[in-house]
Amino acid sequence: MLSGYSRSGDMKGALEFFGSMPERNVVSWTAMISGYSQNGQYWESMDMFLRMEEIGMKPNEVTIASVFPACANVGALEVGERIEGYARANGLFQNLYVSDCVLQMYARCGKIEVARQVFDEIAKRRNLCSWNSMILGLAVHGKCNEALELYDNMLFVAGDNRKKELLQMMSHLYGIAPKLEHYGSMVDLLGRAGRLQEAYDFIKSMPIKPDSAVWGALLGACSFHNNVEATEKAAEFLFQLEPWNPENHVILSNIYASAGQWDGFARLKMAMKGGQVTKAARYSLTEEGGEMHKFIVEDESHPMWMKYIQF
Repeated sequence: MLSGYSRSGDMKGALEFFGSMPERNVVSWTAMISGYSQNGQYWESMDMFLRMEEIGMKPNEVTIASVFPACANVGALEVGERIEGYARANGLFQNLYVSDCVLQMYARCGKIEVARQVFDEIAKRRNLCSWNSMILGLAVHGKCNEALELYDNMLFVAGDNRKKELLQMMSHLYGIAPKLEHYGSMVDLLGRAGRLQEAYDFIKSMPIKPDSAVWGALLGACSFHNNVEATEKAAEFLFQLEPWNPENHVILSNIYASAGQWDGFARLKMAMKGGQVTKAARYSLTEEGGEMHKFIVEDESHPMWMKYIQF
């Protein structure tokens, strides 16, 4: 009955019926809170929730998810933060609808950095609503580049799910064993989406031994996302597979430097010197008279070096 009044927009009738009920439980209270919120009567929704708390009635995940939109629309951040604390303390935050509502509230109330923390926290549980709320929040608050970047990541994740299905279909449906390049492509996709731990776990679960291309895909993604821990994991395997390749050492040393981890940077440089690993010199190629000429940095040995020097 309460839901019927709410759907028809008659919250006055719903309140009268609610008041005539001999007993009220969490379902009836939630129906009123949700009804007010859905009909744009946000202050009434919050007031009903506070009255529910006063009599000691404990809200469930549906109650919490119903009152958060009211907090978001009236900018009642302090009340929302208190409700979030209750949800976390009572295990209700694990419900995706609740966590999505927390995300929306922070985004609507201007706490966009906190909203991003919630978005990152729910990670693998995200749905389309989670992505939309975060992208919209960033755009509304002038963070257009971040919004566009997140949109691209969302497309990668969608592609990731489809690609996993195709990878499974290759072996289970068609009897075709995936090759290293297929696994490497999957690692690259997960890495680009910032899902570095998932990419690492995927590599460790591979039925065939990963090669340097697979670990290199993870290393490249780690470098892009400036993740020191994941970079160290990938580099450790690459050092074994390609002890002669200086680029892996250079990438890890750059990550250490970017993160301000100078101890790690110094240790790696010492290891490179001790292992006689040297970085290859960079050079430029230019065509002259149908021939290619190579110029190394600060190299004056080529007879034509003065012609191409830039001041």
